[in-house]
Order: sequence, then C-alpha cells, then structure tokens
Amino acid sequence: MNQNVFDDPRITAVGLLVEAHAGLSARFAAQLEEHGLSSVEFEVLTRLARSPGNQLRMTDLAAQTSLSTSGVTRVVDRMERDALLCRRACPNDRRSSYAVVTQAGLERLDDVLPGHLRIIEQWFTGQLDPPALAALLDGLRQVRDAVHPGATAGSTDLPPHLARPRDEDPVT
Repeated sequence: MNQNVFDDPRITAVGLLVEAHAGLSARFAAQLEEHGLSSVEFEVLTRLARSPGNQLRMTDLAAQTSLSTSGVTRVVDRMERDALLCRRACPNDRRSSYAVVTQAGLERLDDVLPGHLRIIEQWFTGQLDPPALAALLDGLRQVRDAVHPGATAGSTDLPPHLARPRDEDPVT
C-alpha cells in the first residue's frame, strides 16, 4: 500500500472530525448523566424544543436523528413515561402523530443547558475566532445537507406564521 495515502488531507479531515466528535461526546455524556438524560434523549428534547410548536411528527423526528422509526418509538415511549414529552395526534393524517415536549421536558432542558453550553463554549466554539466558526458552520451545513438530507425534515411543514425562515436550521 502506498504510504502517502495516509497523508491525504481527506483522511486527515475525517479523522479530525471523528476525534473531535468523540472528545465532545464524552464530555457531553458525563454532563447529561448528571441530569438523568442519555445523549439520545437530550437530542430528542433539543430537536423538539427548537422546532415550531415544540413538536415534530414521529417520522420527521426519526429523519432528523440517527434513530430508526422503531427506535424513535422506543425512545418516545420511555420519555413519555418520564413525562418529558407526549404524543399528539396529527390533525390532517390519522396515521401520524407528533412528539411534543412537555413542560417537564422544557424544565429539564433549562436545568441541562447552562452546563451544556459551558462545555460547548470551553471545548468547541470558544476554540475558534468568529470567522473560523462561521466558516466551520457553513462547511458543516454543506456536508450535513449532502449526507443527511432529512436532517431538517418537518421544520417547514407548518403554516408560514409558525415556520422558521428557510436559512435557519432547527438544530445546528
């Protein structure tokens, strides 16, 4: 094998992304555990809280996360038992339902977010000056849109007065 292939900047870029993700994920997991949440539960709560009406159709929630539709159902079942969210029937499609953050879920996020934001600032965004952060966000959105086109599913299916502007992501 050609040894120069390991010096390829594509290998370096993916390696750095994986290493940065692993380091941040470990810090987030420890902090979330203090609040009785898994990283998946936090992602679900955050995505719902940042979505119009604090809700998403279950299929859109699955598309926005790394979970299958059955995986989302299991997580929602567990979080519903913990009163962090509830299901609401979809008024125009009887086969569909929404996952909706409850007041208890929003309160849990209020408890978690200050520490979560400190970790983000200390170990991620605070490491970059504003132009570098803007360029990184731009690049990550481009890659995300290419590899995970469903990542914003459901964020624009609402009436115009509830929908976010097209250039605003529900979760960045």
